[in-house]
Amino acid sequence: MQMQADISDTDVRRPVCVETTAVGAAYLAELAVGYWSSTDDVIANRSIDRIFSPMTDPKTREEKISGWKTAVARALGSSF
Repeated sequence: MQMQADISDTDVRRPVCVETTAVGAAYLAELAVGYWSSTDDVIANRSIDRIFSPMTDPKTREEKISGWKTAVARALGSSF
């Protein structure tokens, strides 16, 4: 999560329940049947375990992003 915060240069919030796909589906179903009156109610109900804030300087961030782009380009150029 720290790497994601560093690369995206934004806070990343890790929820208490990390099974976000299942929880998201449940929230949508509950919204559909009227259990929650709005998405604001859903947001107010979630619990955040930890917030990861960016800790990487801009130069390092750009180097990591550049390295990632190079790796993606190489992977796309190779045959599997």
